[in-house]
Parts: sequence; structure tokens; C-alpha cells
Amino acid sequence: MPVMDEELTPLDCLLPSGTQRICLIILNQPLEEDYVRVLWNKALLRACADGAANHLYDITAGQRDSFLPDYISGDFDSITAEVKAFYAERGCRLIETADQDLTDFTKCLAIMVEEIHRQKLQVDTIVVLGGLAGRLDQTMASVETLYHSLSITQLPLLIIQGTSLAHLLRPGSHKLGVNTGLEGEWCSLIPVGGPCQTHTTGLKWNLDNQVLQFGKLVSTSNTYEPVTTGNPRKPVTVTTDQPLLWSMGIRRDRK
Repeated sequence: MPVMDEELTPLDCLLPSGTQRICLIILNQPLEEDYVRVLWNKALLRACADGAANHLYDITAGQRDSFLPDYISGDFDSITAEVKAFYAERGCRLIETADQDLTDFTKCLAIMVEEIHRQKLQVDTIVVLGGLAGRLDQTMASVETLYHSLSITQLPLLIIQGTSLAHLLRPGSHKLGVNTGLEGEWCSLIPVGGPCQTHTTGLKWNLDNQVLQFGKLVSTSNTYEPVTTGNPRKPVTVTTDQPLLWSMGIRRDRK
């Protein structure tokens, strides 16, 4: 087996029994309560990007004192006065970041990485809730932050919302565990930043050192290599020469 630069089970973070040590960023979009609860309970550090605090405040009505973020950051043009006062009164740090060249998400991530180092936390993954629904330009801004993250931290950054997960693969070789039981049927490899020479295993339609590029070939609506009933799904391996966006479906009908 070749040596992998990264080995990751993306949806381990959503398993109550998962072992990933995570930090959590919440973005200014509607929240899934079940995701909030499982990730909040695991997170070593929790943050809201500006108006995300409004959504956290609303979804935790009746138990808000159990869901106090470590900090809220942003230019504070979205958080309401009521919500801002509530968290300030309870000791949550309010960090104003006025730079308009970067999104609140990117700035919140940079602060989180600084806090991880300052507190000497042992972290496996940074998980982000929100950022993949609603306005297309905001979704693209989330993807752009994934690109910024490559120079901000070596930690994997996962964005989760609804039935989708997004993760930017660095150049190199990756082994992705896809056998948690939470995976949906679809997965994709999207060359957002430019052409990517790509080799894969474990997919139904694998790539054999082919170039992914908009206008030529993009691996959307792919799925996993079929296995016989009762057998575990094989890991997906991806080797790419440039950053490559991995996205995958999340089952929402699990019980």
C-alpha cells in the first residue's frame, strides 16, 4: 500500500461514538439541531461567525446557558443587539474583525487556529456547520475559505450542512473512510481552482491519472464501488497534483 499524506473518515465527527477530536465553527445559516448537539458535545473549542450566533440563540431556546460559544467574531453587522448582549453578559468573547477583504468565516477560522495553538489543544479536525446552502455566492465564498485554509492550518477543514459535506484535498495522496453508515449515495471530485491530474480507487467510476478541469471533465454524481451485502465499503483513495474539492452526501434518514 502506498503511503498516504492524509487519512480521514469525514463523517466520523457526526457519530456519537466517533473518535475525532474536533473544534467547531458555526456560520450564519440555518442549523440542523441534531448536528449542533452531537458536534457541540464533542468540540474542544466552539465559535460563531457573526450572525451565526442568532441561529444558535434561536435553536437552543430554553437551554441557552448550555450552548455558550467560546467566542463570536466578525464585523457584527449581522448579530442582533439582543443576541450580542446575551452572550456578552455570559462571558463569551466578542472579537470584532473589520477586514472587509476576508469573509467572517475566514477570519473566524484564523482566530480558531490561533486559539488551538495558544491553548495547546490536541485537535484532529475543524468542523464547520453551514455555508453550503442558500445563496450561490455565499457557497462559493465557503469554498474559497477552504482554499485559504491550506495556508492557515494543516488540520482538515470539513464543511457540513444538510445532506452535504465539503473538504478540500491538498496535493498528495488521501485515504477517505466511507463506511460509517452515515454516507449518502453520491460523492464528487470538483477541480474548482484549476486542472487537477487525479487517480482514484474505491469509486464506481474511478479516474486513472485523468485531468479534471471545468469545460473538460468533472467527476460529479459519482458513487462508491459496489460491495456485496454485509461487506464493508472500501475506502476511497485520491491522489491529486493540485487542491481538489471532495464532496459527499450525508444520509438524513438514519435512525
